[in-house]
Amino acid sequence: MKQILALILALGALAAAPAPVAAQGGPLRIEITEGVVEPLPYAVPDFVAETGEAGQYAQQISRVVADDLTGTGLFREIPRDAHISRVSNFQSPVQFADWKAINAQALITGAVTTEGGRITVKFRVWDVFAGTELGQGMQFSSTPDGWRRLSHKVADQVYSRITGEDGYFDSRVVFVSETGPKDNRAKRLGLMDYDGANLQFLTGSQSLVLAPRFSPDGSRVLYTSYETGEPRIHVLDVGSVQSRILPTQDGVMSFAPRFSPNGQQLLYSMTRGSNTDIYSMDIASGSTRQLTTAPSIETGASFSPDGSRIVFESDRSGSQQLYVMPVNGGEPTRISFGAGRYGTPVWSPRGDLIAFTKQNAGRFHIGVMRTDGSEERLLTASFLDEGPTWAPNGRVLMFARETQGASGVSALYTVDISGRNLKRVRTPDGASDPSWGPLQ
Repeated sequence: MKQILALILALGALAAAPAPVAAQGGPLRIEITEGVVEPLPYAVPDFVAETGEAGQYAQQISRVVADDLTGTGLFREIPRDAHISRVSNFQSPVQFADWKAINAQALITGAVTTEGGRITVKFRVWDVFAGTELGQGMQFSSTPDGWRRLSHKVADQVYSRITGEDGYFDSRVVFVSETGPKDNRAKRLGLMDYDGANLQFLTGSQSLVLAPRFSPDGSRVLYTSYETGEPRIHVLDVGSVQSRILPTQDGVMSFAPRFSPNGQQLLYSMTRGSNTDIYSMDIASGSTRQLTTAPSIETGASFSPDGSRIVFESDRSGSQQLYVMPVNGGEPTRISFGAGRYGTPVWSPRGDLIAFTKQNAGRFHIGVMRTDGSEERLLTASFLDEGPTWAPNGRVLMFARETQGASGVSALYTVDISGRNLKRVRTPDGASDPSWGPLQ
């Protein structure tokens, strides 16, 4: 398969490189240089409706595909009114000269059929200047109410074929939905597509809920709830929307849970008096193990993708910093040494970076660093940015940003790991504490 785009996501100081050009007889190449990208121009004509009832979906699906790709900041759609060719038959030969004339370097064609209560989308991806197809045509099917998921699946395939990276569009986010005044907000768990569509609520707003965290397979959510009057950890089955309280110790605060990579254990924090330590729990048996014993506050633990280590925040040095230690405990190694305070660390699914929240000089930042603490880079800055969570491919972060003042609201944003393409995620109300789930 001939790729039309090799995307280099250099981490840290990035070497200077020329803007993307079409190599003679070779693939196109986009390089991210010092966080600046020249987006790839592409075209996606409205998909062909091959049956009468498919007409209501064909245009919508092609629009979601385009929104997904353009939203990454790596692609620039050529407006449909600039198209010379009109794709009216999915099987017709591509008129590459017409697409070259408008500088479309990639072309996505597709068709939609409806039959027997199912909707089917098929598509192809073309390297226009090489005059070749990238990979083979594919198709996906679902019930009609799943048309958006089909769109995201197509976009994931296009993104992967062009960049060589896994996609992240067919994924969901669990978060805390907030309503009401800033000093008395009602909070409940919300579940949505990565782009804010298909919102549903998993809990009511009668009890305060905090810090939801997806399981690795996306079937369960851990969260902290004050339903019993004290913070307790709950696990919720996404399919049935039923939850149960995990057997942590009564009469003490238990919070900040997070699943292990295999989904069988969890990390959490528990407070006794003025001391907070990190514990692990086997979810099936309820057996627990204390992992830290310092006379300080340890919380916000996150597993490495291979399950061998954890990263957490601690004030054992006198200020809030990040530490890494073996998963079964042992002497932690401090990895943060910059000015300010560090918290909410979370390990990248690729294993190469740790994202965090940093507070310094009256500003909050979302940042990333290598797992040994080197090459720290701050990606955002505002009155209050916090709680990063990774996209399934480890290339984009989502976080919560709150505006200043008594009428300030919290909203979700995404940013890529170069610090580019900061975007707000649409939600009907305030939103915080996001957790990005896996590809579905």
